[in-house]
Amino acid sequence: MLENIFNGLSLASILLLAALGLTFTFGQMGVINMAHGEFIMVGAYMPYVLQTGILASAFGLAFGLSIPLAFLVAGVLGFLLERLLLNRMHRRPLDTLLLTVGVSLIMQQGAKSIFGAPNVTVTPPDFLTGNFELLGVTMPKSRLFIMFLCLATLGLVQAFVAFSAQGRRMRAVTQNRDLAAVSGLKTRRTDGFTFFLGSGLAGIAGVAVALIGPVGYQTGTVYIVDTFLVVIMGGLGKLRGTVIAALGIGMLSSFGVYYTTANLGKAIVFVALIVFLQFRPNGIVSFRTRGLTA
Repeated sequence: MLENIFNGLSLASILLLAALGLTFTFGQMGVINMAHGEFIMVGAYMPYVLQTGILASAFGLAFGLSIPLAFLVAGVLGFLLERLLLNRMHRRPLDTLLLTVGVSLIMQQGAKSIFGAPNVTVTPPDFLTGNFELLGVTMPKSRLFIMFLCLATLGLVQAFVAFSAQGRRMRAVTQNRDLAAVSGLKTRRTDGFTFFLGSGLAGIAGVAVALIGPVGYQTGTVYIVDTFLVVIMGGLGKLRGTVIAALGIGMLSSFGVYYTTANLGKAIVFVALIVFLQFRPNGIVSFRTRGLTA
């Protein structure tokens, strides 16, 4: 039981890191960004690039620097995507779906051309190797670090959204874009920053993904579906709902795989989500609105 709980928390941490960025871009802008997984891939390659480059003799330093660099590089790529392409397709979600699918394929081919088709391995620093024993449960230090990284990132994002001026602008545009625009907010500029933030958070998730397995040009496709499930189940643009949904899907996946098989466990998650959305189609947390009824 404790081992399954730990595995569920570990999976939930990865899903939450991946979904944090998507919950802003999907919830605020209505953009179905299928290239979000490729931003995760960019972050996953970052520690490998540093470890095989100028910091080849200092794995710990390379891994530490890869976290802010992954945020910056993935964020800039996301900002360019929004400014150059998505900025022309507001209120056209199906067009953004087709566009971002094409961008994801281009990014996958680019990674394949640069790094090759075989997967590469990121060497964890010494302080993340080995296991930690507690109550008879063997907990890898790398998984514990991912949980810590998830909590730290979640805390910083929550503080930014709640207390910064830019965070308040993001919340205003998410709740009512038209009202925010007539109130004087520059919604297009807010969209650009939101995409930078969301894509950067995907880059951080990629660094965490690099700790648990090989990295390849198709790394992002493994997580994109589950990431969308977390965002839809949690409620668009709602951090609290995203956290609850990530915990629920992580735990259900862990126990489902343990008692059945990997494929059947995944099917159980999909069935549970379909049943849940029948009762709460807007997700766990939805916006409260007031309206007039005839």
